[in-house]
Amino acid sequence: MIPLRDTIPSHTKPFVTQLLILVNVLVFFHEIALEPYARNHFILEYGMTPARLQLTDLITSMFLHGGWMHLIGNMWFLWIYGDNVEDVFGHGKYLMFYLLCGIVAALAQFVISPMSRVPVIGASGAIAGVMGAYLVKFPSSRILTLVFVFFFVTTMEIPAFLILIYWFVLQVFSGVGSVGYSNLSQGGVAFFAHIGGFIAGAALVFLLGTKRRYSSRHDLNW
Repeated sequence: MIPLRDTIPSHTKPFVTQLLILVNVLVFFHEIALEPYARNHFILEYGMTPARLQLTDLITSMFLHGGWMHLIGNMWFLWIYGDNVEDVFGHGKYLMFYLLCGIVAALAQFVISPMSRVPVIGASGAIAGVMGAYLVKFPSSRILTLVFVFFFVTTMEIPAFLILIYWFVLQVFSGVGSVGYSNLSQGGVAFFAHIGGFIAGAALVFLLGTKRRYSSRHDLNW
């Protein structure tokens, strides 16, 4: 299943979401312009390496990506869910929310593999937080989704809570499996960053508060 768009229009221009996408893309273009050795050094310098954790890396790591598919997938999900969550918080609070989710996500991965020397990079932890907030505020929204059924491809509108809960459960099972059957220090997908970011996003909706328009349960379902 590939989500294409949601059915809820935002009431304000999501310029923070657009800015985040632009910054991620520009940083990635800088990465791929570097020679391989310089690129590896750049990622080691600014990625979050648990074994030598630096506080600044908790932020810089969320703007790095390991390849085109990593970047495109993250930015696609941010575009689908980010505009409505930005609408919920307002621009300034949304940016703070996004960065906090990314920091919590990185720390969650650190707790699981504190001695790892493999840099943790990517915006997926912060974006998982955006998805968690979207689940809390817009559970009845519908997501137009590209669905593959054997040799056929079709689109369906699927309730957001089904897609997001399915995604979260998949991260949990994959994360538990990675602990049981692989060495986290060897790299791979940072499932626990996804889990930590998602939970942080859902919790921060209540801790940070939202605009008056979105404060009542009535507004969660339109």
